Amino acid sequence: MSENLLSIEDLDVEFRSSSSTVKAVNGVNLTLKKKETLGIVGESGSGKSVTATALMQLIPSPPGKISNGKILFNGIDLLTLSKKEMRSIRGNEIAMIFQDPMTSLNPVFTVGNQIIEAIRQHKKISKKEARLEAIAMLKTVGIPEPEKRIDMYPHEFSGGMRQRAMIAIALSCNPKLLIADEPTTALDVTVQAQILELMKDLQQTNDTAIIMITHDLGVVWEMCDNIIVMYAGTTVESGSVETIFKNPLHPYTWGLLESQITTDVQHNEKLPAIPGSPPDLRKPVLGCPFVDRCPYSEEVCHTKKPEYIEVEPGHFAACHFQHETSRLEKKEGMFVD
Repeated sequence: MSENLLSIEDLDVEFRSSSSTVKAVNGVNLTLKKKETLGIVGESGSGKSVTATALMQLIPSPPGKISNGKILFNGIDLLTLSKKEMRSIRGNEIAMIFQDPMTSLNPVFTVGNQIIEAIRQHKKISKKEARLEAIAMLKTVGIPEPEKRIDMYPHEFSGGMRQRAMIAIALSCNPKLLIADEPTTALDVTVQAQILELMKDLQQTNDTAIIMITHDLGVVWEMCDNIIVMYAGTTVESGSVETIFKNPLHPYTWGLLESQITTDVQHNEKLPAIPGSPPDLRKPVLGCPFVDRCPYSEEVCHTKKPEYIEVEPGHFAACHFQHETSRLEKKEGMFVD
């Protein structure tokens, strides 16, 4: 038995229309061990959420389709399971906190009903027993007066409380894997810190592995053990958080790190930004997908796709010049116009 709880191999996800095909995820590989937290970062449209949705088997078909790859969870390829078999795993062994709790929670049912439904979907217990478990879960995630709040509707909760309710639903069956898609988006800084601390506490209590999808590299540094950097549907770099932050090898990773706002930014100082836009995935990409935005691109970058290889133990990157550290020495301000 592999020590990996999750292993994704050569995953391709595409979306088809009458005129074109978009390969939103192209050859993604990742592994995740028990109790490990993996961060997936990248710009909007890089394929982060599509990868997670594919893992949950929630790609809308049509127009979407998983066209290649394996998703091994506890040694079982989820892509070979029937819909009924997948439903027994989804929400039970694998759970997901979606990006917007206001649209993820059903506005016409109480929060309690939605937690009770999630519990009874996978446990053969009475509604009364499920209600007691739901109250206990609301208390666990830090919602005050859970006996009262359980009968309230989502619009009666604040943003932070709705996010906590989503976490309560996701954790109601003690999943082995929790996928958190931008779990702190649109929350104020204090609530963000509380939600992240809650997730760390619950991970320690339940031995849960976490996939954290986020734009916020500060969250990655605080929460994650390893990190995957995605761009245009592909993985361009991966490794431990400490390795990626201290020794990034791909120019796109440098741009992400340099674009973070820090406390030493001076008044009226221009913030670094990566120029240009990601490629149009409706068109074939012959070379490196980052070529038009990279300050170091050469002719080979336009014509040949770089291999995704292990540059040092546990540190992978896809750049033609990843070994030439002197040539690609990171310089402050490389992405400032």
